[in-house]
Amino acid sequence: QVKLAESGGGPVQAGGSLRLSCVISGDIYKINDVSWYRRAPGKQRELVASLSSGGMVNYIESVKGRFTISRANAKNTVFLAMNTLKPGDTAVYFCNAVVQMSPNYKYNYWGHGTQVSVSS
Repeated sequence: QVKLAESGGGPVQAGGSLRLSCVISGDIYKINDVSWYRRAPGKQRELVASLSSGGMVNYIESVKGRFTISRANAKNTVFLAMNTLKPGDTAVYFCNAVVQMSPNYKYNYWGHGTQVSVSS
């Protein structure tokens, strides 16, 4: 059993900053790729940022230069630092991780999400 718990969301004014955290707990052998997704009102879920186990990072164009994904491996925690927030960043943000429970078994896990609301 593996659980992902996001925190750090909330209301913020445009131009402000938030730092989301995702703690991964449970029967973990290794954490592979980690990502942050978001789902804005009336829109489909989209990939915001990803960080591979090898250190490769990708961002959607709209957040490049403003958001930073990182991980603290010793604490099984993934972060998303969000700066210069815009009303268009308003969404529920979800943590995603590919977790191995053994050398031969891995599974894709999701958190329940944390709301980010940016006001103009």
